[in-house]
Amino acid sequence: MTTTTNSSGITGRAATPGLPGAGLDVAVFVTCINDVMFPQTGVAVTKLLERLGCRVHFPKEQTCCAQITTNTGYFDESMGMVRSYVRAFGDYDYVVSPSGSCTAAVRDQHPMLARAAGDKGLERDAEHTSKISFDITEFLVDVLGVTDVGAYFPHLVTYHPSCHGLRLLHLGDRPYELLKNVRGMTMVDLPAKEQCCGFGGTFCIKNSDMSATMANDKARHVRETGAEYVVAGDNSCLMNIGGVLARQNSGVKAIHIAEILANTEEDES
Repeated sequence: MTTTTNSSGITGRAATPGLPGAGLDVAVFVTCINDVMFPQTGVAVTKLLERLGCRVHFPKEQTCCAQITTNTGYFDESMGMVRSYVRAFGDYDYVVSPSGSCTAAVRDQHPMLARAAGDKGLERDAEHTSKISFDITEFLVDVLGVTDVGAYFPHLVTYHPSCHGLRLLHLGDRPYELLKNVRGMTMVDLPAKEQCCGFGGTFCIKNSDMSATMANDKARHVRETGAEYVVAGDNSCLMNIGGVLARQNSGVKAIHIAEILANTEEDES
């Protein structure tokens, strides 16, 4: 692909005409945990979006979504991160993230923090970025209008709907619609799938015993499916579930949904 610069001065790789994302400047909000621990997920999101024709960008100014500090009650300390987000992402057509948790923070908490600060300009900017920010699965289905992304993953998998995606973003069947069109893959339903995995950010620290019990319950249900992989839309949940499965020597691997959707037959050859 060649590089192009649009009328707003945004430079990125050129889109492919005729594809669902042609003409769209899409920024990837990779999130802290993916940047530090799961960079392959960000690579997968970029690969997937480019395959669908988007001009993909990675603003280097991006930082934390401020969810942890906000949840802990440190509103003043969170404001710098909200300002950073609107500066980094405000000029793009869309912002796409491989995290329902962080996307929910941007949508629900950023406008609330701006209102609490009494900053009308920031409130306006936060409302704008909250409206253009999407979880990867809802962006594919709702914005690009695709459920078959040309993926191939010849394995038996089960899907865990993480809490923020399920309860705050209301992703519903979108992840399932995308997964059921993956070639070569067999899906098996996860028992008690709507139960939390026990991570919950600071919850797993403040309520460690309860968190461990919940994670063990989730891992037990995953093992009951006989799946090779447990897939979800948040690597924080997958880290929690996958850690238990690894300590149990279960052989079940944790994988982000974007990594499955980005995989093709060429990758397997």
